[in-house]
Amino acid sequence: MSEALPPEDAEAIKASRLPQLIALAEEASSEKRRLLLRELTDQFFGDVEHSAAETDLYGAVLETLCEDMEVAVRAELAARFAVAPDAPHSLIKRLAHDAIEVAEPVLRGSTVLTDADLIGVVSKHGQDHLRAVSGRVEVPEAVSEIIVARGDDHTLGALLRNDGARLSRAASETAVERAKVNPALHAPAVERKGLPIDLLNEMYFVVEARLRHQILEQNASLDPALLEAALAAGRTRVATSDGALPPDYAESQAYVEELHAAGQLTPQVLIRFLRSKGRTPFLVALSRLADIDFHTARGIVDRRDLDALAVVCKAADIDRAIFLTYAVSLLGADSNPMGKAAAYGRMYGELTTEAAGRTLRFWRMRRVAQAA
Repeated sequence: MSEALPPEDAEAIKASRLPQLIALAEEASSEKRRLLLRELTDQFFGDVEHSAAETDLYGAVLETLCEDMEVAVRAELAARFAVAPDAPHSLIKRLAHDAIEVAEPVLRGSTVLTDADLIGVVSKHGQDHLRAVSGRVEVPEAVSEIIVARGDDHTLGALLRNDGARLSRAASETAVERAKVNPALHAPAVERKGLPIDLLNEMYFVVEARLRHQILEQNASLDPALLEAALAAGRTRVATSDGALPPDYAESQAYVEELHAAGQLTPQVLIRFLRSKGRTPFLVALSRLADIDFHTARGIVDRRDLDALAVVCKAADIDRAIFLTYAVSLLGADSNPMGKAAAYGRMYGELTTEAAGRTLRFWRMRRVAQAA
């Protein structure tokens, strides 16, 4: 082998103890092979630096020696080499495909693994390996794509919580669709830095108040140019089939349009609709005043989603007292409706018109898509 090496590499190898250690690699005793494995490892880390040829030799021999070693020994080897930037590539690659007890430190920390190596691991192995890769300081976009496709919700949560994981637009859309139906993924999705703002706003209707507040804060601080770009991206994925319209929709819409044309469509008129149990006219009128689609308005009312109703009313410049009247009417027989309405009144006062308006622009994307 040394005849095929550059002269300086051959001399370096001869001068080290590596040839003698390699000669002992055929030792049949498991105990002696274990000792040799550790001595080779110590020898590797004891030298200041290695030539490429030496590193390859170390890797080849260490791979051979660790084949028959128990998991604990291989795990010890992996832990040591995982942090070595000059570790033999072949050895690191072999350890990355080992049992998770062995592979985890390598998958999480080794900088020797290439993108292709990581793709090979996440394409072949199970959730433990995928989660380990998801925890790397940096996860390439192509690797994240496979993890989103193959990972379970636990794995996806780990990936979303890692801001060093790069996600394509397509992978982000898939992740958000999964997060919408799994409360365990709500926080990882909403709190992820760099999540496209239109996808972030899709999470608004399914997350708890604390996370809704974070979404509103991000909307309020968004640069106008970025807002326009986000809106443009979001319009391409807005669904327009949200279920059948109620039987009295056409009649209600005609009536509301008459009121609007006559300048009589006011927030106070909506109170009359609520009190006369004119649910569909109320929804049509609300969507007309706020310039949102009927299905979005219906979803807010069906869920008695007063957080979202506050956004709509604030953006439409509806007075706080009228918002509270809507809130009490929608709460209906709910226990302590006045107490809850008071709490929402305080929230309404804290909500800025700017934040509400920017949030509503994302909700209006559905209306724009339907009109196109």
